[in-house]
Amino acid sequence: MNLKQLSELLGLSQTTISRALNGYPEVSEETRQRVLKAAEETGYRPNRAARRLATGKAGSLGLVMPISDGQSADIHFAEFQSGLADECLNHEFHFVIMPAHPQKEEQAIRDLVNSGSVDAYYLAYMRAQDPRIEMAKSLALPFIVHGRSLGIAEDYPFLDVDNERAFREAADYLLQLGHRHFALINGPADLDFAARRRIGVERALAAAGLVLEEASVSNTMMTDANGYLQMARLLQGDKRPTAVLCASTVLALGAVRAIREAGLQLGSDISLIAHDDDLMLLKPEHFSTPLTTTRSSLREAGRRIAQRLIAAVTGPEADLPQQELWTADLTIRASTGPAPV
Repeated sequence: MNLKQLSELLGLSQTTISRALNGYPEVSEETRQRVLKAAEETGYRPNRAARRLATGKAGSLGLVMPISDGQSADIHFAEFQSGLADECLNHEFHFVIMPAHPQKEEQAIRDLVNSGSVDAYYLAYMRAQDPRIEMAKSLALPFIVHGRSLGIAEDYPFLDVDNERAFREAADYLLQLGHRHFALINGPADLDFAARRRIGVERALAAAGLVLEEASVSNTMMTDANGYLQMARLLQGDKRPTAVLCASTVLALGAVRAIREAGLQLGSDISLIAHDDDLMLLKPEHFSTPLTTTRSSLREAGRRIAQRLIAAVTGPEADLPQQELWTADLTIRASTGPAPV
């Protein structure tokens, strides 16, 4: 079934059918549903090149992905992309990833925009005073930031988790349990989410007259191996923490292993709270000692980013919020308990 045949079958012009399939507002909902039903029943799939000629749209979203030597695979990125891909599939959009050296990201974004291969894109791995935001604002295509950038006015479209609040509330809970010796196993120090999580912990401790010691903070790629190494280091220090916050359940996986190898009991000797990105293969409730967590789904964030970008492409007047700041849910489980006497 091609467009001409579908046009003859429905008694509608090819232009009307194209506009119905691509969500143009001037097509009535009744006609749109009729076209969609016929397309599904006949197995019609629009030729992408023809659709681009008809609509001026590529039907694709994009991302410039920083790649460097020795960089490990990131399960968090895969989880986010799964949600974004699901939504792209629902709307018959493609997704284009352009790899780039971290120091050449800005030029890669310009190249991606100028290539005409995408209709919109998102920025990820945000850093403080990130220059990509101002550059993106100067370009013609719609964009959205996954995260935020400390030190820059928040006058750009974004979707982020309130990382500072999440870790402040987690630290507050541990303080209520009587803990006074804290440690933070965090993500890379240059990334915005990690900086905000540290700020949250520091502010909670400051309100209680405490300080987060520099030796008690680790910044690392979020893998279970790094979680193990950093937790083992903390346990060998002069002042062993009784409360540990981890930036990811992946880091917590290694940290828990180090705690057990040291002969300590999670939830009594040491309390641990991790941030849970709702990873499909790593559920905090399935740990041998279920983890207390702050939770916000990366998959849902990916889905929402795609929804907003697709809406910006297909219906620029859509009534969508410019900025979204999600809260993380604190779920109490067995990995936290009163500070040891």
